[in-house]
Amino acid sequence: MAMIMAAVVGSLSISATRAAAQSIPYGLTASNGQSLDDTALAGLAARILTHRPAKPYLPAERAALLLAARDDTAARRAYQAKGCHPGADPASSRSCFLGAWAGSGRRSDALHHQLNEILSPLKPVARERIFAWLRGRSADRLRLDRLLARYAGAKTIGADDAVQIVMAALVGVASRAGGDAIDALVAQQRERLYRIDQTIVIHTPQGATLSATLVRPRAASQPLPTTMWFTIYSDPERNLEIAAEAAAHGYAGLVVNARGKLGSKDVVRPFEVEVDDTAAAIDWASTQPWSDGRVGMYGGSYSGFAAWAATKHLPKALKTIVPYVAAVPGQGLPMENNVFLNANYGWIFYVTNNRTLDRVTYKDPDRWSSLNEKWYQSGRPYRDIDQIDGTPNPWLQRWLKHPSYDAYWQAMVPYGEDFRHIDIPALTITGYYDDGQISALHYLKEHYRYRPDAEHYLVVGPYDHFGTQQSFKPEDLRGYPIDPVAQFDTSALTFAWFDHIFRGRPRPPILANRINFEVMGANVWRHTASLSAMADTSQRFFLTDSRSEGRYRLSEKRPDTVGVISQKVDFADRTTSSAGYYPFPVLDPRPDVSAGLVFQTSPLTHAIEVNGGLSGEFHIRTNRRDFDFMAALYEVRADGSSFALSYYVGRSSFARDISSRQLLTPGAVNIIPFDRTRIVSRRVAAGSRLRLVVDVLKNNFHEINYARGSMLLPNRSPTPLRRWK
Repeated sequence: MAMIMAAVVGSLSISATRAAAQSIPYGLTASNGQSLDDTALAGLAARILTHRPAKPYLPAERAALLLAARDDTAARRAYQAKGCHPGADPASSRSCFLGAWAGSGRRSDALHHQLNEILSPLKPVARERIFAWLRGRSADRLRLDRLLARYAGAKTIGADDAVQIVMAALVGVASRAGGDAIDALVAQQRERLYRIDQTIVIHTPQGATLSATLVRPRAASQPLPTTMWFTIYSDPERNLEIAAEAAAHGYAGLVVNARGKLGSKDVVRPFEVEVDDTAAAIDWASTQPWSDGRVGMYGGSYSGFAAWAATKHLPKALKTIVPYVAAVPGQGLPMENNVFLNANYGWIFYVTNNRTLDRVTYKDPDRWSSLNEKWYQSGRPYRDIDQIDGTPNPWLQRWLKHPSYDAYWQAMVPYGEDFRHIDIPALTITGYYDDGQISALHYLKEHYRYRPDAEHYLVVGPYDHFGTQQSFKPEDLRGYPIDPVAQFDTSALTFAWFDHIFRGRPRPPILANRINFEVMGANVWRHTASLSAMADTSQRFFLTDSRSEGRYRLSEKRPDTVGVISQKVDFADRTTSSAGYYPFPVLDPRPDVSAGLVFQTSPLTHAIEVNGGLSGEFHIRTNRRDFDFMAALYEVRADGSSFALSYYVGRSSFARDISSRQLLTPGAVNIIPFDRTRIVSRRVAAGSRLRLVVDVLKNNFHEINYARGSMLLPNRSPTPLRRWK
């Protein structure tokens, strides 16, 4: 068996791990926030203050510790010296709130006044940062409960976690004291700053209705450009927050809900009608008296998809889009490279069960994880999974009728020649560990393919699906501490882009070229004109049947003779599962390589940068007409830990064309190419190796392909699959 894998290579170094946090006496008996009393909290804060940390506490941390220790005078001075400077990091808004609590003398009647005093000198954008944090401050309560549960019965605690307990507990104390008055204050502030309309109904040419929220700055004296966020995640408070942020930046902020959501009485139809409905919303907005006739769309995931859906027929008023982690229906959810995934099976109930969101059903991890295993062990066809769950899933049944990327999916977003007429600027934002990265890059690649001169920029770095969309990126990404330079504010970049397009301001500095990517481990951004230019050269590797240190060799040299590796897969055996590929954790101290075929290089003699995507081809002889497979690329560090780089999952019969099935020829050598993989940029240290794991998919996370030529087959497979011959 031979494989050619083109990995784009250049140069890279490993981030040092953080020093272990020093421990201090714990002393708390509370197992959740409700049972934590002020005296016990004060005692923990006092112990932290007398502890000598390896590094000094930040000003906000020290101020909170003084406040919790009931040294109110010193706490007030500390908060006054620090000031209120809300930024992308939510901790900065929390500090402003706790500063108001310190200034209130712990009196609920004075907290309202102190918050007003802090907010008054701030610009609207800074105020909206605090308002957004206040709306989500319950996250501190959840964090507190998790930490207290983790340390129940403990004798000591790490200083960092101890400080987090103190600050989260203080937020709870102040929030309970402020009560509803805090939300009332936010409403009063927004009423003074903006004109707000949450009752808009847009009528489409197709006879449907769309509910919308509009927020405009009261200070505006002229018609404004409109920034539009189109969403199926209908939450009135969140909608108001999104629209108000746009108004704070000086735009008419419009949030439009998908058909059937909130006040719309139509049937919810995810993905199917956005081409028409986004165009109707754009046309409506551009003709309103408060509009200057120009619209820009933005948003993440489904909203990113909706922005691209709008470009299929490109309304004249649409001048730019900024999609984050944009989905391609049929190529990410519910299937990737023609393999149906269970990862988000419950999503359709979340967005269609009611006019808002069915959080109770969706946030039931035991139901969904147990469903995966029940289905896998049952041996029943994938189409029966909703019967096993006990709740019909008509949307899944509809999607299963479209296993290829056919006209059904193609009608939902630009396809083929549609990209040629998309002549507006676009900014795509995604992450190396975004589950839907191949979707986001599909739009980019197709845009460049049909319009090589497209003004389309990409920003990509070490973020997952949710982190990409956040203003402040999680500093720890699944075990990997991201480089400091990787931090950027997605919202601030979006509005800087809108300012560039609508107001003629300079292009944001991070967009130094069309492709802008952060090199993990090197703490640097690089900028190139194309995806192919991310690396200076590409490196070809070959799979060999020779072994070294218990692994097959991944060789830069083509073998003199073609070797053969055999593998037998029994689909009826549910006691085993195929190798994993999902990058969780990203940095794995003890990688499991007990399944699949494992190939790895010799240790690298010098550091390299792995930039770009993984591609290749397998030469396979099999007794079946089809199978699903995965290929995952890792850096294996000198200490044995692994760093996830890229992966592919797909169906062999669609490997050449996701819209047209080409069955394999049993008994013959079949060449199966793959290239719709995740791009990455990582500095790999000298002494590390590259490891490739390949396997046939057979687990409870995906449908199982029984390889007889029909897409929906009975589950029992009497003849095992044989391949890699």
